[in-house]
Formats: sequence, structure tokens, C-alpha cells
Amino acid sequence: MTVTDALFAPLFAANPGRPLITHYDDAAGTRVELSRATVRNWAAKTANWLRDEHDVEPGDPVAVLLPAHWQTAGVLLGAWWCGAAVTNDPAGAKVAVVAPGGEAPGAVVTAVASLHPMGLGSGAPVDYNDDVRVFGDDFAPWEPVPGDTPALLRSTVDEVVEEAHQRAATLGITTASRVLSTVEWTLPDGLLNGFLAVLAGGGSLVQCSNAAPDLLAARRAGEQTTLDLVG
Repeated sequence: MTVTDALFAPLFAANPGRPLITHYDDAAGTRVELSRATVRNWAAKTANWLRDEHDVEPGDPVAVLLPAHWQTAGVLLGAWWCGAAVTNDPAGAKVAVVAPGGEAPGAVVTAVASLHPMGLGSGAPVDYNDDVRVFGDDFAPWEPVPGDTPALLRSTVDEVVEEAHQRAATLGITTASRVLSTVEWTLPDGLLNGFLAVLAGGGSLVQCSNAAPDLLAARRAGEQTTLDLVG
């Protein structure tokens, strides 16, 4: 069982139409909301792309060098779904996914995620957004992923899942939680607290990038958030 199977699949099965992530970028003035079903679609396309186009197998390193963003959620869940080990070190990574202008020295393949609010491509030689579109909307692994497979830096699938549940309990995240977060998804703590704990607790996430402090109070009211995670 992968991290995606353990933490995300139950949310999709329970209510695929419920929002999973609402992403604000205050520098760009954008708001994008994705349901669990839409995130699953991006994750499935990503998993198929990594496995079928780039031969990523369970335990292979995939570097995710992206900010907290709705596209990053799809990249992460797709990488874990095909059994990849997510890392922040591009050296030796089979695939590295970077933001526009980013670099990944030592990666076999470097793909650019546009971070465009509508998911448009970046025009890069390896364009994550455009490339994944042609892949399937569902993903079926060729073989089970053992729980001792590396999943996040040096932690295994089982360890990541257990830690995510522990952090959800510590932070008080439940199925009723709508979490307002300014936490960046740095590895491992930012990602565990700011994303995986929300999945483990069954909540939904309002992620604010480049957050303008004077907008947060109105955002709490408008989005009806119940819990703050401050980066």
C-alpha cells in the first residue's frame, strides 16, 4: 500500500466531490479550488506519466522542488501512487519536477510545472502540465508496493503514514476541519504538517501562498476555516 492509497484514497471513497485544496496566491491574486476527484485525476495522470514515460519504479527517487500549491499536491500523490521515494535532492533522481526557472542538477529528467492557476503549460522542453494530460485518469499499479519501500527522504511508506496520523492527532485535524495554512511544504516537517496531516485527519486545506497578513482574517471568515497552521 502506498502513501496515496493509505492517506488519500479513503477521502476520495468517502466523498469525491468535497474540496481537498483551495489555493490562494496573494502575489498573483488567484484562487483555485480542487475537489478530491480532481486531485485524484491529476495524481493518476502523474503516476502513469512517471511510470510509463520515465520508468519510475517503487523506491526510485523523484525530486519535488515545488512550493505549496495545488499542482504540487498532484505531483506528490502521483509520485507516491507509483511507489516513488519523494526527495528534495535532485542528484540521482529519475525525475525532478521544478517550478519555472528552477534547476535540478544531477536529475535524469527535469520537468517544469507551470504553477499556472488554470494548469496551462510552461513551454519547457519537458512540460509537466502538458505532458501528463495524455495519460490515463486512473492508475493501476503493476505490483503491490511493500510498506518498507522508501517514500519520503529516508522514511518508509509505513513510517510516513504513521507519522502523518500522529501529527493529525497532535494538531487536532479531523474530518470536520477546514485548515487555513501558510506552511510551506518543506521536507519533511512542512510537508507532514501542512499537507499529509490534513489528509490523515480527513480535513480540507486552504493553502495561502505569498500570504498577505491583512487578508487572512477575511479569508478565515469567507472560507469558514476552523484551524490555522502558521508557517
